[in-house]
Amino acid sequence: MEPVETKPARVRILEAAHELMLTVGLARATTKEIARAADCSEAALYKYFDSKEELFVRVLTERLPRLTPLLDSLSAAPGRATLEENLTEIARQAALFYEQSFPIAASLYAETQLKRRHDDTLRALGSGPHMPIQGVDAYLRAEQAAGRVRADADTYAAASLLMGACAQRAFAYDATETGRRPPVDEFAARLARTLLGGIQAPHQPAG
Repeated sequence: MEPVETKPARVRILEAAHELMLTVGLARATTKEIARAADCSEAALYKYFDSKEELFVRVLTERLPRLTPLLDSLSAAPGRATLEENLTEIARQAALFYEQSFPIAASLYAETQLKRRHDDTLRALGSGPHMPIQGVDAYLRAEQAAGRVRADADTYAAASLLMGACAQRAFAYDATETGRRPPVDEFAARLARTLLGGIQAPHQPAG
């Protein structure tokens, strides 16, 4: 691993922010504490990020599993691999993303003003939790145009179901007897197969 002192300041700040947001929550992870953990001044932090809200967005986009590049590549080239394989990989990446981001974002909902500032920042950056749903919808519409998704399928509803299930996996199983989430690969495969039953065009191979 690269020694901390040789890493660029921006990288150190992102790593420190990610760690603090995971351990103490977004609401309690102040820019002062993040700067201290990154071994830089708070003024230096603001050279790279305009606000804690922007820093949070960058943590999500740069330090956690990358959904957007996957969805962009699939939408640009529908027909690659099988529909089931693509949906399984989308579900796997989405489940990992929510698993890692939910502990960070959960504290937003306990702080009304923080949530409002965060939403304003997301809008300004053209980002937000709706974007993955729109990305999956765009991919499914591309597959629809290619004839692999039924012409009458509601692609936005299908995208919402897929992403909603992946988000639920992040917290819905904590109160079960084992307290464990379903294994991500098995979960993604089952989710993709079930979704296919409602949207796959006739005469397409099951895989």
